[in-house]
Amino acid sequence: AEECDLVVHNAVIHSVNGSMETFEAMAIKDGKIIELGAERQILNKYSYVESYDAQLKHIYPGFIDAHCHFLGYGLSLQQAELKECNSFDEVVEKLIEYDKRRIGTWIEGRGWDHTKWEGSQYPTKTKLDSLFPNTPILIRRVDGHAALANQAALDIAGITMDTYFPGGHIEILEGQLTGILVDNAVDSIRKYIPTPSEDLMKQALMDAQRDCFGVGLTTVDDAGMKKQEIEIIQSLQESGLLKMRIYAMLTDNEENFAHYLKSGPIKTDRLNVRSFKFYGDGALGSRGACLIRPYDDAPGKYGMLINEEEYFRKWAERIFNAGFQMNTHCIGDSASRLIMSIYGDILGQGNDERWRIEHAQIINKDDFHYFKEFSIIPSVQPTHATSDMRWAILRVGRERLKNGYAYDKLRQQNGMIALGTDFPIEGISPLETFYAAV
Repeated sequence: AEECDLVVHNAVIHSVNGSMETFEAMAIKDGKIIELGAERQILNKYSYVESYDAQLKHIYPGFIDAHCHFLGYGLSLQQAELKECNSFDEVVEKLIEYDKRRIGTWIEGRGWDHTKWEGSQYPTKTKLDSLFPNTPILIRRVDGHAALANQAALDIAGITMDTYFPGGHIEILEGQLTGILVDNAVDSIRKYIPTPSEDLMKQALMDAQRDCFGVGLTTVDDAGMKKQEIEIIQSLQESGLLKMRIYAMLTDNEENFAHYLKSGPIKTDRLNVRSFKFYGDGALGSRGACLIRPYDDAPGKYGMLINEEEYFRKWAERIFNAGFQMNTHCIGDSASRLIMSIYGDILGQGNDERWRIEHAQIINKDDFHYFKEFSIIPSVQPTHATSDMRWAILRVGRERLKNGYAYDKLRQQNGMIALGTDFPIEGISPLETFYAAV
């Protein structure tokens, strides 16, 4: 008999081959599936170390998330999770608990929502100051636009009652700072939080791996990574601790350009570093997405490009010559029209470079053909459609929305579409992604 490590049998195994056949059993060796077949055929052909009776459960190939922030999700798990708290007292309990296991120098938390509490009042820092006089605390509201800081944190950031924030606000009641900060005031304090240590990043990656494996994700495409982060992933993968397969898009910063364009792409069994992530424009919700015609709910506003056309053109050419792919965040129809025309000038027709438009959210009806013509892959996050549906029509109106979130139309261009979630902005479940896509 042929040898293998594991036989899975008595199962409904979805092969996702051309005709979507299902099989009863499979043989696995060195982490790879070597054969699918009928129960008796596989059990008779192989001698195996281990077997698993699946009791007719459905088994799928590992899911791939084509656009997420794997490390970012892991780092968010290192903060105190305050979503379920029904009062400020519960928030305080969570922070005391979190303080015992924290690795960083600050206490960070996220997700509180005062509208769910009795009285619906914003909390104040009084209790935090007495419990944590020397440890800086910043806990952000569920939407990220407001936060509560204690006195230790305000002191580090040099915030007093006289501090003025353009585009932001600090709350003062009865001649005292309450610790509540809004919009730009939140950012002014966040910049003082030290960047995560190597130990914290390793912990974050391992926690993210545990949760992602738990929902069936076996490959993640991390949309924007720095050199130090890639090196930490390499060391964890080499030591055998990090088993997740990672396609890492490099952030478009000077350090990455200088290092990777010289040293070239990295390709191992579990790591693929061969693309750069660029930002064409902003988001639709905050009206930063760049549109051809103005916003329906803000006449005269078009959103904006993050960089000049020259910037995208220069780097597209350089990374193409160095053997890298270009993946660009484009949410508005103006941004994707510009970026796809630049792609086309460099790639020409009939290429297999697989350059991507990330999000591909609002596309002009005359521009879909670019995907087909230049073999560009639309990389979309279907749960954005279910999150945005309450307000998207207000931004772009009925007519443009027909060509927004148009996943089937995008899929028809090349017969393929890449699905992701953009977690931690959305949840990590690939099943919700498929549900929203369908």
